Amino acid sequence: MAEYENEAPTGDVADDSYVSRPGHKNDALPVISDQERVEDPIDDRTADTDEQLRRDDKEAIDESNIIGGRTRGAKPVASYREPGDVEGLPANDGTSSTS
Repeated sequence: MAEYENEAPTGDVADDSYVSRPGHKNDALPVISDQERVEDPIDDRTADTDEQLRRDDKEAIDESNIIGGRTRGAKPVASYREPGDVEGLPANDGTSSTS
């Protein structure tokens, strides 16, 4: 058993990938007082999430693309059926599959 096997490895590790402002890692972040007015693009008097969702849906859905039928007129080829118990299995010829 090695003498240092149960000790944590040592070394300098630097990973700055999490730094949101590269080059300003050690700068202080400004703190906004609770008393200061923060710019808010939403007007509380006219904000209505249900109305906004209706407008978003209307803008997002292009009704000229909607197809009237579900299958575009295709006729069914066959009906659906469940496979049998042995369907897809090789024939039992008495030999092992591992031989």
